[in-house]
Amino acid sequence: MDNSIVGVWSQPVANVVERGAVRKFADAIGDPNLLYRDEEYARGTRFGRMIAPPTFCRTFDFGTIEGLDIAQEGLIHGEQSFHFERPIYVGEELWCSECLTDTYTRSGGSGKMTFLIFEQKGETKDGELVFTSRANVIRKEGADA
Repeated sequence: MDNSIVGVWSQPVANVVERGAVRKFADAIGDPNLLYRDEEYARGTRFGRMIAPPTFCRTFDFGTIEGLDIAQEGLIHGEQSFHFERPIYVGEELWCSECLTDTYTRSGGSGKMTFLIFEQKGETKDGELVFTSRANVIRKEGADA
């Protein structure tokens, strides 16, 4: 793994939070909350409009980190956490990017594993931070790089 890319952010990518995609995502996770489905209902809530489920941001395009070339096969999604400054609103456009913030290797019962720590963020075009997330991805030794 080339550690010179640690700390390098991808170029931000525009993502539109589409109503239909939010509804399909809510269906896929089995969440019947009307905030994700019914504009009239959502207008009467403290949000004043439809929002996306918190983990919907997992579907966004975060761009490509220049120089990061790892095969997707064999990767394990270890854990992920999210922090929101405010909800993600249906219809808005968010600019999303990600950064590899750390890598380290550990030995385990199944051999060596490389841990890749990513930070992701979504901002409005004016630079308002909406959310950040942190993800731990594991790559077993012997998996193609």
